[in-house]
Amino acid sequence: MANRERPLSPHLQVYRWQVQMVTSILHRATGVILSIGALLIAWGLLALAGGPDSWAKFVACARSPLGFLILFGWTWALCYHLINGIRHLVQDAGYAYKIEAFVRNSWISVIGSLVLTALVWIVAMMSRGGA
Repeated sequence: MANRERPLSPHLQVYRWQVQMVTSILHRATGVILSIGALLIAWGLLALAGGPDSWAKFVACARSPLGFLILFGWTWALCYHLINGIRHLVQDAGYAYKIEAFVRNSWISVIGSLVLTALVWIVAMMSRGGA
């Protein structure tokens, strides 16, 4: 008879959280966020095509605190998905499969996305006086 004290299959209670697991989950989550954010881009383009009044409403929404938070989060999702996607392409080419390289590249994806997001927003704020 089977031992019922153990789970039948591995799951999150069995595994310790590791950066590789987090980056995999984040890559999927940021893909979903980018898909939803595409609707916001479509709204902005429609507002732009709709004339000055509809564009002013969109800009007012985007410049609100919630709008800023959404835009900042979407920018981070884009930067993270880009950097982590490049990491995946490198691995698909057959490089960086050793555990230490995999962990290092995972951290590069996380930290690099934060730095790239900060750079994007610094440039946007300096060149346009605010987003």
